[in-house]
Amino acid sequence: MAWNEPGKDRDPWGKPDDQGPPDLDEAFRKLQNNLTGVFGGGSSGGGSGGVGGRLTKRVFSLILIVLLLLYFALGVYQVDQQERGVILRLGKLLPEVVLPGLHWNPPFIDRVLIENVTAVRSRPHDSEMLTEDENIVKVKMTVQYVINDIIKYKLLVKEPDQSMYQAMESALRHVVGSTEMHEVLTEGRAQLATDVRDRIQDYMNQYGTGIQITQVNIDETAPPDAVRAAFDDVIKAREDEVRLVNEADAYANQVIPEARGEAQRYLEEAQGYKEGKIAQARGEAERFNKLYVEYELAPEVTRERMYIDTIESVMSNSTKVMIDVEEGNNILYLPLDKIMQQSQSTGGSFTAPSDRTTSTSGSTSTTANNRRDRR
Repeated sequence: MAWNEPGKDRDPWGKPDDQGPPDLDEAFRKLQNNLTGVFGGGSSGGGSGGVGGRLTKRVFSLILIVLLLLYFALGVYQVDQQERGVILRLGKLLPEVVLPGLHWNPPFIDRVLIENVTAVRSRPHDSEMLTEDENIVKVKMTVQYVINDIIKYKLLVKEPDQSMYQAMESALRHVVGSTEMHEVLTEGRAQLATDVRDRIQDYMNQYGTGIQITQVNIDETAPPDAVRAAFDDVIKAREDEVRLVNEADAYANQVIPEARGEAQRYLEEAQGYKEGKIAQARGEAERFNKLYVEYELAPEVTRERMYIDTIESVMSNSTKVMIDVEEGNNILYLPLDKIMQQSQSTGGSFTAPSDRTTSTSGSTSTTANNRRDRR
């Protein structure tokens, strides 16, 4: 008997009691009939039922494909170069950070949190506070910060920006309360900004916000409006003091080098004068030694020559000459300066003036006689 006779539905290679695999066509036909009943279709006839079944199968397949494509499209997202992201899968954090690029995660299963981590954010603050010396000042500042840990920023703290603002106000009040008023208003502003930045960053690290403070700018520090005029006068006076000190330093820097240069010039001139005098003295001593040798060889001639040289050197610097006449009471007076002037006025011709004699009294005669006696 053949294995495929009518009434024989068993596989000849299978066991006699084993049942074959389920018929997929039959299962799909039953699902189609159920869907047809749901959408209002009927099975009035064999032919129409077959055509409606095939049409319903195609519609169902098309809807399924569209749903799958829509589901896939909803899971596609892009992370920009300045952004980073974290993934929560069924509420549980995945350890990896989403880097820039095109990504896909299953919708309704994964939740992706994306944040810009390179943009510099700014938060201003303006308030009045008490200083160490119990004065009130008004401080305006701006804090700039970035996100350096996306996981801490998005998950560990509920509102990290608000926490940063509160920490900023607390740090500012702490630093200003430890500083005197004149330092806050004048030269202490740079140090104030540095201290506030360090304190805010310490708070952010303790809270675990994932925020990095990049810059703190003290935009304005001013006294209260009621006493602003008085403080402006004080600040102006201090600025004038600084300006005058700078001008004095500039003048000192200009005068001191000139004085040092002039002092050095005087020292060099004195040194040159000293060396010149020493050289001159040595030359005179050498000349005297040579003259002494000549004097020992011929004393009379040398003495006469020395007398003539001395008279010549003395008379060359004299403008007037008075000559004592021997055996008389008259003195001959020669005005050499007048003679030179007259010679220049007449074009170089020299005219000897008449001898001018002056009668002297007994005292003059006595003086002339004494001179002759000395000679």
